[in-house]
Amino acid sequence: MSLLKAWVHTLRHEAQDIISVALRPMPGENLPAFEAGAHIDLHLPGGLIRSYSLANDCKEKDRYLLGILKDKASRGGSRCVHEQLRVGMTLTISAPRNNFPLHEEADHSVLIAGGIGVTPILAMAQRLHALGRSFEVVYLARSQAAAAFCDALTALACPVHWHFDDQAGGPPKLQDLLAQRAPKGNTHYYACGPGMMLDAFEKFCAELGYTHAHTERFSAVEVKAADDARSHYSVDLRKSGVTFEVNSGTTLHKQLIALKVNVPFSCEEGFCGACETRVLEGTPDHRDMVLSAAEQASNQVMMVCVSGCKSERLVLDL
Repeated sequence: MSLLKAWVHTLRHEAQDIISVALRPMPGENLPAFEAGAHIDLHLPGGLIRSYSLANDCKEKDRYLLGILKDKASRGGSRCVHEQLRVGMTLTISAPRNNFPLHEEADHSVLIAGGIGVTPILAMAQRLHALGRSFEVVYLARSQAAAAFCDALTALACPVHWHFDDQAGGPPKLQDLLAQRAPKGNTHYYACGPGMMLDAFEKFCAELGYTHAHTERFSAVEVKAADDARSHYSVDLRKSGVTFEVNSGTTLHKQLIALKVNVPFSCEEGFCGACETRVLEGTPDHRDMVLSAAEQASNQVMMVCVSGCKSERLVLDL
């Protein structure tokens, strides 16, 4: 995965416990292009690596805009951003990756944002607006004070359903909101936000028969090992020329770290896609939230931070 440098151009208060971070390219350099729904990794002070969605219009060539909530349950990443980042600092970042792509050809798009999940939703809304496509936004937040980028959405003059728990007297009835937005031809539904909201979104979309439902998660859902996953298997690293054993006392992830193999780990929970690795031989036990069912069935790549193995031997392009 390619890495590059960018500098912190602007830090701005956007909402309660949310700041935006605008990154600019280093002098004489350019930022790689991105598509709506993409995210980047920030390499933060202290060795932390965290993934954040890009919130700005993808037609911008000289800026990446992030919206970052200071999470009360932070493992250190968001707290570091809020407390240690300063304008002018240089950061190492990854090139954009997109596990939440926008289907621009859809007849209609329903974009559902839950709290800080508005970041990729805003990028999608800006893209669809620029293309002149039909879309609407559903924005759910605890309060208006906790809702970021409201002005940017309002400026698009697109249909927005606002739901603030404190004003509405409680949380939204997501099933009703979805049922009121029945498909118009080839409609696609997108949601980004807290895990419980996304679980409900997937459940209700399935019950309503909405086949084009897409989610972006900020934390992983635990995927248990398959019944035929092996507790002991050998691993060959083709490029490194290294062979090692994985047994019940360790994991592939731990072994790769111990051997200091050059793998770009980021979330280490199987939802960011940073550690995607090509599989040359063997059958992985996929436990990620990134690959589609078809991609997992092909066994051409795997997320080595969480996945295991179903065969006696696994050969990786590392």
